Amino acid sequence: MYEQMYKIREFEEHVNNLYQTARMPGLAHLYAGEEAIAVGICEALRKDDYITSTHRGHGHCLAKGASVDGMYAELLGKAAGYCKGKGGSMHIADQDTGNLGANAIVGGSAGIATGAAFSSKMRQTDQVAVCFFGDGALGQGLLYEVMNMASLWQLPVIYVCENNLYNEYTHNAETTAGSMLARASAFGVQAEEIDGQDIRAVYATAQRLVIRARQGQGPSFLLCHTYRFYGHHVGDIQRAYYRSKEEENWWRTERDPLTVLSSWLYEQHLAEPETIAEIEQRVRLEIESGVQFALDAPYPSPEEVDQDVYVK
Repeated sequence: MYEQMYKIREFEEHVNNLYQTARMPGLAHLYAGEEAIAVGICEALRKDDYITSTHRGHGHCLAKGASVDGMYAELLGKAAGYCKGKGGSMHIADQDTGNLGANAIVGGSAGIATGAAFSSKMRQTDQVAVCFFGDGALGQGLLYEVMNMASLWQLPVIYVCENNLYNEYTHNAETTAGSMLARASAFGVQAEEIDGQDIRAVYATAQRLVIRARQGQGPSFLLCHTYRFYGHHVGDIQRAYYRSKEEENWWRTERDPLTVLSSWLYEQHLAEPETIAEIEQRVRLEIESGVQFALDAPYPSPEEVDQDVYVK
């Protein structure tokens, strides 16, 4: 799990560098700081289980099994990418690992995940669907429509709210009234709240909720408290007008999910610093190789421009 989290962290650091050095087209929304949620939950899933992701979705894709090579190729618009370079950062999908796709629309994949859960129940496959979304999606009506249906039909879906405190540049205290948990409880959906920076808590809770869903006990809602270390997107670098440097430093130094896990491993004598260093070195080599692969990969041919595009 540490290796998976560190891979996501290094992946995002290199994405940021690719943007800053003008080698990546468009923007990206970095997942650094939130790694424990994606990894902790996806570790509790089978390969054939489904996930849907968000505009901040690189971590979800990697945690569900996407390759570094294919991810970077997609971000750079190359033919070797998961969507042949046409999806970019916010629309990566990987059917082979059950990733039904990232979505640039806030809360936009809630219906897709619920539909996948409905399909699983109709086909009696015991597959589970997980819908990742940010706290900003709590303002989208679609989420409540599908939670209502999921509760009525007892669908095997887990709604995972990654509460990183900010809806783009506005603290959710100014946008979200009442209790976040109560919004799910109102539909009879089992609602739980955890520290999203502690991967052990995330994994243990996810295991229990996944088993519950497989057994036909219906949907659940998991509120994970977390924090994005970077801005809303890679171009959001002057953040003092909406959050303080002191706040950012506190989360980085006191609540980094990588440090939380490694410190526990050391305390329990389950790993030595040398072991962690070896893992990090191996991951850095994989990431650097993936970046180079994507930079060297060819762009799609011009004939691809109207392929895989739905035209009514």
